[in-house]
Amino acid sequence: MVCIRKATVDDLLAMQACNLLCLPENYQMKYYFYHILSWPQLLYVAEDYNGRIVGYVLAKMEEESSECHGHITSLAVLRTHRKLGIATKLMNAAQIAMEQANFPPSLSFLKSSDRRCDYPR
Repeated sequence: MVCIRKATVDDLLAMQACNLLCLPENYQMKYYFYHILSWPQLLYVAEDYNGRIVGYVLAKMEEESSECHGHITSLAVLRTHRKLGIATKLMNAAQIAMEQANFPPSLSFLKSSDRRCDYPR
């Protein structure tokens, strides 16, 4: 069983560890701080029953273009917890948060070579 919840500053190290294990594109801790300070309502984690972070979604709002929209920066789920619908739940949580903030989500591209990562549009 996994719980999807908003991320806190205390989750950032675990989010970074998940990123390092799952993805080739990694971020420095200051990037996570930038996101949580700028858009705290758009960061979500998947936490297992032991309190371990097993996935996350890092989203932000693009306000500089003529049309404001939400953007998914990074999404990762530990290999041990894949194929359980966790990524879909994380994406849905971020999408709902964007809509509540009146920033429509933009799912126009996905940077992945893994076809299993395709998100239904």
